[in-house]
Amino acid sequence: MPSPKKIYVRRNRSWRTTLPRLIRPKPGGISITVLIYGFLALIAIGTLLLALPVSNVDGRWVSPIDALFTSTSSVCVTGLVVVDTGTFWTPFGQAVILVLIQLGGFGFMTSATLLLLVLGRRIGLRQRMLIGESIGLDKYGGLVGLIKKMAIFTIVCEVVGAIIFYTRLSSGLPAGTAIWRSVFHSVSAFNNAGFDIFGNFTSMIGYRGDAVMVLATAVLIILGGISFIVLRDIYLSRGFSRLSLDSKIVIVTTAALLCVGMIVLLITESVNASTLGNAGWPQRILSAFFQSVTPRTAGFTTISIGQMANHALFFTMMLMFIGGASGSTAGGIKVNTFGMLSATLFSSLRWRDQVGAFRRSFPVGLVYRALAIVMLAIGYILVTVLILSMTEGFAFIDIFFETVSAFGTVGLSTGITPQLSTAGRLIITVTMFVGRLGPLTLALSMLRRQQTPKYRYPSESLRIG
Repeated sequence: MPSPKKIYVRRNRSWRTTLPRLIRPKPGGISITVLIYGFLALIAIGTLLLALPVSNVDGRWVSPIDALFTSTSSVCVTGLVVVDTGTFWTPFGQAVILVLIQLGGFGFMTSATLLLLVLGRRIGLRQRMLIGESIGLDKYGGLVGLIKKMAIFTIVCEVVGAIIFYTRLSSGLPAGTAIWRSVFHSVSAFNNAGFDIFGNFTSMIGYRGDAVMVLATAVLIILGGISFIVLRDIYLSRGFSRLSLDSKIVIVTTAALLCVGMIVLLITESVNASTLGNAGWPQRILSAFFQSVTPRTAGFTTISIGQMANHALFFTMMLMFIGGASGSTAGGIKVNTFGMLSATLFSSLRWRDQVGAFRRSFPVGLVYRALAIVMLAIGYILVTVLILSMTEGFAFIDIFFETVSAFGTVGLSTGITPQLSTAGRLIITVTMFVGRLGPLTLALSMLRRQQTPKYRYPSESLRIG
């Protein structure tokens, strides 16, 4: 690595030390551009592979739109499908989807780093900076070791999950089929993808009474959606008080959303005979808990989403919009963002000069960034719903639900996905891509290089409320 150099500034008649050009990050988001191109490359490769006749059971070329939709849904770990994954795709096509899910769950930069490590290549500082930004870290020390531990943790969780699923599936299926379904389901659950190969768009409805299958899936979803950074902090801290502010926000917000979600869904759907009304109380509680977990961008379901009441669908949309933790396999605006803005709201209502939580204050810049994320997300969803309302002939609640599900990379649907028009499929495809990378990330990539202002404008009061 080049060493710092001293240069003479003629105007100030002084010497100053400069960092070499190699390690100075350029403003304007070079790393953001790399992430966008990386995801686009993965989607393009997946589209080509899924379009091949060997990928589907009919042995014909798949429609480019359908292949693109499925590839984007896989890379963005969403789970929305226009064809049934279990019956339309061959084992080769399902394997392509599984690889795309794994790479998309890791993230492009993390996957590329693991590949370079396997090949024995050295990871430079610029690559570390790209990786750090992709998983939400601003410290680059020990980042490669962290990526290795993350990969090991992911593999261990997926292997354990596959073993548990195999114990339940092996009794009624041939050994080969049971192993493949167990592995596929475990990888899909941990990466919050929502893809299943049980067939006929049924997801986990056939296993709604199997507590082992449901709870194991829920645990994998939570582990994948809470992020390895938080889990590592929990392990190292060995106590809630010693956790970082970020981990505290994630844990408290996640627990609150899971509890509130289970209670609300249990109350609203217990009177609905098409979902939970005819089930016993143990199964009702189990299904309500699972339906509180899966909107955190997982996409699995044990009840028919299309038969849920409108108010329950709207509440589920709220959970999907929030999503999981930053740096995880989950989507949405992230529980970190929601938790920080909620704490900011309570601090503002108490007329505090500093906003924060757990005896720590939030940097003002982060609050602005969180507000930008939420406003851009709401704006994008509203525009998308408006466009889909003009191109599709479905009920408004179904279109709204589909859009939020795609943006939050959830994968839940009321059943309209296979019936979308070509324009609708392309719009949802773009929405999944925007939701995976984040609207703020894409907005920053299109803006010019940030310039530090040389002056400030005078402040003036404004009437609000």
